Amino acid sequence: MITENPKAIIAGPEAETMVRLENVSKQFGAVKALDKISFEIRRGEILGLLGPNGAGKTTAMRILAGYFPPTSGEIFIGENSLAKMPEKVKRMIGYLPEAITLYTDMSVMEILNFVAQVKAVSRKKRKQNIEETLCRCGLWDVRNRLLGQLSKGYKQRLGLAQALIGDPDVLILDEPTSGLDPEQINKIRALIHDLGREKTIVLSTHILPEVSMVCDRVVIINHGRVAASGTVEELEAGLDADHEITIVMGDRHRKNEVLALLESIRYVQRVSVLEERADRVAISIVIAHNAEVRPNINRLFAEKDIPLLELRTNRLSLEEIFLKLVVRENF
Repeated sequence: MITENPKAIIAGPEAETMVRLENVSKQFGAVKALDKISFEIRRGEILGLLGPNGAGKTTAMRILAGYFPPTSGEIFIGENSLAKMPEKVKRMIGYLPEAITLYTDMSVMEILNFVAQVKAVSRKKRKQNIEETLCRCGLWDVRNRLLGQLSKGYKQRLGLAQALIGDPDVLILDEPTSGLDPEQINKIRALIHDLGREKTIVLSTHILPEVSMVCDRVVIINHGRVAASGTVEELEAGLDADHEITIVMGDRHRKNEVLALLESIRYVQRVSVLEERADRVAISIVIAHNAEVRPNINRLFAEKDIPLLELRTNRLSLEEIFLKLVVRENF
C-alpha cells in the first residue's frame, strides 16, 4: 500500500509547467465534446482526470497525445506547441490508451523493438532503452513470450512499457488498471507512483480511490468543461458544504451538558450520540458551510474541565466530492 508521496517536493508550486491546455475545444459534427478547457500540470506531478461517461475525458487525453487535433485552442508540452512542432512534442509523450491494440503474434521484445523504431529511438540507445524498460515494468522474464500468450496483467504492463519507450517526459494513461485483479492493480499503481517521481503523468480512471492513492491533483470534466480542479482537500473546501466532526469525551455522566454546549456553538447544525462505551461517549457534530469550530470546542471543554479524548474531522471521500460536484453541475 502506498503510504507517502515523496514527489511532493518535485511537484511543488515552484516546479515548471510541463503540460498546458489553453481553451481547447473539440467539435464532432453538431456535438461539442470539449468546450474551452484549460489546465496546467507541473513537472513531476500526477494529475487525475475525472468525469462521468461522455464528459470528454478520453477526447481530452487523445488530443493531448496528438491522436487528433483540437477544433480550437492550443496545447503546450514544456514551451513547445503541439500544433506548431508536432513531431518534437509527440516524442516527449508516451500514451497508453484504454484499449491497446498490439500484434499478438509478436514477442514482447519484438513489440518494444518495433515501437522504438516507430518512435525513432537511435540504434545506439535502442537496446539499453528496451532492456531498462523491460526490467522496470517487470517484463524481463516474459520478454520472449508472444503477446497472445500473456495474461491481462502482463499485457497492461506491456502497454505501459511501450508508452515508456523513448523516455518521454509526459505519460498519458487512460484507465491503466482496467480489468485487472486486485494484486495486478496494486502492482500497476506502485509502478505508476514510481514513474511519477521523474515524469509528468495524466491519469484517467473510473476507480476514484485510485486517484486519492496515486494522484497529486485532480481535474474534473463535466459536459466538456472543467467543473473543478485542485487537491482533494481544495475540492472539498470549494464545495462550501456541511461537514462532520467526531469527538470522544471521557465523562459519560456529563453527556447532556456537553450536547447542550455543542448545540450552542455557531455553525453547528446537528449533534448526535454515536456510541456510549464504559465512561466514553462518541458524538457526531455536523458543521455548516465548512466552518472551523474546533478551537471553540477545545475552549469549551477546557473551561468546563470536561475530558476531551479525541477530536477529528471526517473528510469527504473523493467519490462523495465527485458526486456532489457533478450533481451540482447537472442541475
